[in-house]
Amino acid sequence: MKIAGFMKTSFVDYPGKIASVVFTQGCNLRCSYCHNAGLIEAKEDFRGILPEEIFQWLSKRKGMIDAVVISGGEPTLQRNLKVFIEELKAMKLLVKLDTNGTNPDSLRTLIADELLDFIAMDLKAPLNKYEEITGMGGLELSSIRESVEIIKNSGLAHEFRTTLCPNLEADDIPSIILGFEITSNYVVQNCKDTGVQKASKKKQDLKNLIMYNNINCALFLRGFEVG
Repeated sequence: MKIAGFMKTSFVDYPGKIASVVFTQGCNLRCSYCHNAGLIEAKEDFRGILPEEIFQWLSKRKGMIDAVVISGGEPTLQRNLKVFIEELKAMKLLVKLDTNGTNPDSLRTLIADELLDFIAMDLKAPLNKYEEITGMGGLELSSIRESVEIIKNSGLAHEFRTTLCPNLEADDIPSIILGFEITSNYVVQNCKDTGVQKASKKKQDLKNLIMYNNINCALFLRGFEVG
């Protein structure tokens, strides 16, 4: 496991639980709006936080920390992800995985082995815009769709989410909902300024999102000022 960061306490990353957050190094997408851009490159000579350090810290907080969120980067790129999660489960901790959905085989294995309690998957765009938004050509878009279906049928608590980045329009949101057949647990979140790409401030986008929010019970808004 290449671990680049560790947030010891979070009250927002696992709904209703006190969690610690592990950030893995390396991602296979190149989204221009990424707020964890420093985690994108895999870096062969990477020297980060040892898993043992995290396990040691967690063992001293039994009863205080409910869950661990594994985020990134893209955690499913990590060769020892399964072993890492097995250790967390041995400590009686809930585990939430944040993923971009490009590795359905990893998801299927982790779910089958009952190693996950919550999955959050980013839906970057409608499929016809996926390569533009992610900055990657030649993506296996069928893998994205497969991951969505795996998660929907898993029986686990889950969330699908889209960041309304500058290259997306509010009108793309219904296309995502229909294209992936999302019927629940879908969040559209505001895009933060990254210094590389400025977040969209178009008022019409917000008005359209509020309209969709009012007519579609699957959709929730996060991080928007609607007052």
